[in-house]
Amino acid sequence: MHNPVKNSLLMLMMVAMPFLCLGQEDDLFQELDNLSQGPQLFELPAFKALQIGNLQSTKVVDKGDLYLVVAHRFGDFQNGISDFFGLDQANTKIQLLYGLMSDLQLGISRDSYEKTYSGTLKYRLYEQSQERPLNISLYGSVDINTQIQKSVYPGLKPADRYSYSFQVLSSRRFDENLSLQIAPIYVRHNLVDLNFTQTQTYNQFLLGTGGRYKLSKRFSFNVDYAYNFSKDKNSLYHNPLTVGVDIETGGHVFQLLFTNSRASNDSSFLTETTGDWSKGEVSFGFNIVRVF
Repeated sequence: MHNPVKNSLLMLMMVAMPFLCLGQEDDLFQELDNLSQGPQLFELPAFKALQIGNLQSTKVVDKGDLYLVVAHRFGDFQNGISDFFGLDQANTKIQLLYGLMSDLQLGISRDSYEKTYSGTLKYRLYEQSQERPLNISLYGSVDINTQIQKSVYPGLKPADRYSYSFQVLSSRRFDENLSLQIAPIYVRHNLVDLNFTQTQTYNQFLLGTGGRYKLSKRFSFNVDYAYNFSKDKNSLYHNPLTVGVDIETGGHVFQLLFTNSRASNDSSFLTETTGDWSKGEVSFGFNIVRVF
């Protein structure tokens, strides 16, 4: 025997079901729209280390993190076994970097090359995302050469010991493995050695380039180079070229590199590189980065 009330309820459910489904579908689309309007999804960092080799990368220290960087640059291979292929000579830089804000890092360092003290600042303007094709960071440094002697420069003033650099760092990660960077650079020396520069090039303009190619989960091949547009053709200085590898090991990145520069501070390695790759004047070096 049929129950009229039961049959009526069944018919009502059958009629209402499409409208309920449409309502749920509208709610689902609304949720998807809300998700699409959420925070931007940034690409993985173009570089895992703060430097490509010698040249700064666009990476910035995270807020509240403290980095210890120890950089060694040995002598060149030219003298062979007599100084153990340069390992008997070493310049060492010890640097502390702190993430003061989410996009701002400050640093202090001491480099045994010319007994140089440095202060640095790096600020991240943009991160690569679906909306922005590039990572862009601004970087500045002040270097103080304490090795200059008044006996050599009788008219030496305190400001003569200072050198400055300003860099606009732009990088892009093109795929899972390849990242490239370009960097217009300005360097100012308050004092220059005419025996090397041949001309009074106090203000110098360079173009830095670099890249990283990921070889495996923990290894990458890196290269950076800077072309000096202001260097005199008779200058004894050369453009710096560095090649090396990154090794990621837990809390730090270990960088092995070969370079024609003995210095690690910015103004010196960019504009006072004396090594010539074509003559085998290349040094081995490494950077150790530890995060606290």
